Amino acid sequence: MPRATTRDGIQLYYEEAGSGPAVVFVHEYAADYRTWEPQMRHFARSHRCITFSQRGYPPSDIPNDPDAYLQDRFRDDVIAVMDALKIEKAHIVGHSMGAATALHVGIRYPERCISVIAAGCGYGSSADAAKVEEARAASREIGKMFAETSMEESARRYADGVVRQAHKNKDPRGYAHFVKLLSEHSPLGHSLTMLNLQAKRPSLWEMEAELKAFKPPLFIIVGDEDDWCVDGSIYLRRTVPTAGLYVVPRTGHTLTSEEPEKFNAALEEFFAETERGRWLAHKPKK
Repeated sequence: MPRATTRDGIQLYYEEAGSGPAVVFVHEYAADYRTWEPQMRHFARSHRCITFSQRGYPPSDIPNDPDAYLQDRFRDDVIAVMDALKIEKAHIVGHSMGAATALHVGIRYPERCISVIAAGCGYGSSADAAKVEEARAASREIGKMFAETSMEESARRYADGVVRQAHKNKDPRGYAHFVKLLSEHSPLGHSLTMLNLQAKRPSLWEMEAELKAFKPPLFIIVGDEDDWCVDGSIYLRRTVPTAGLYVVPRTGHTLTSEEPEKFNAALEEFFAETERGRWLAHKPKK
């Protein structure tokens, strides 16, 4: 199995396909390297595509140390995968938890990014500190559920959340496949990821200074039925000088799998624009 070694010695499983400008796909909390298959098949025709399972997600390592699951670790893991494959610059495509990580890569390592894509980004973020703490408390309860309940039952409950209903109703077969993949994950990895990454990472509003100085081209994609992330995505569009926003109608949180054709078409146009140097920052307001 191909693996990249992180700075703290964790082994990350990855797959790659195609040639051309590099694209690194960073999955969401309820996903793994396999979730990006619709994108891998599409973009491998024109790009060098890499998908990997993050720490805590089989077949990558599942560390026992809670401190191994902090946001900076996940951020630096993207760079570790790029370094292992000798990739100098890439489009960093993140979904949900992966979108937050992609933003942090763009902030810390702008020189390694052709562009950054933040899809379904913003859960747990708000200008209201009470709402942020409410979301963090919910994350702690979810982390507890994964630790104390069978993976199959936890996957069933977690996948049946409000922002997944559009996928469930629109594409029952695809949704069932999504739940099956989730049920194959590690309860320890899911618990520690939720308790130490999701429940502790900074809100987008807490990152305002860094976001205002964001340098790589940023493309924000969100489903209009993904309520938390709609607000976060609009905030990103208003804050990041290089940002553009695409809203997919009648679509929930699992948009990369729920509407892969629309998602891929939007990415394809964005990749072309950024690779031609045509995606420019907004002019400062007078």
